[in-house]
Amino acid sequence: MVEISTKLGQNLKRIRAAKKLSQGAIARKLDVHRSYISGLERGRRNPTLATIQKLAVALGVSADELIK
Repeated sequence: MVEISTKLGQNLKRIRAAKKLSQGAIARKLDVHRSYISGLERGRRNPTLATIQKLAVALGVSADELIK
């Protein structure tokens, strides 16, 4: 079974790339460092539910789309 953090990272990277957004652009929208977004995409960071919701809003998707 794939860990949630790994799945979130894969989905984040896929959606971000499809929308032609850089890690830096997402980081600025969330007011975090670009390396935090990189860590999320690599499955090395465990975001809070609030952060997942902020990511979803920034990407224009549902939180479900990020974690499923």
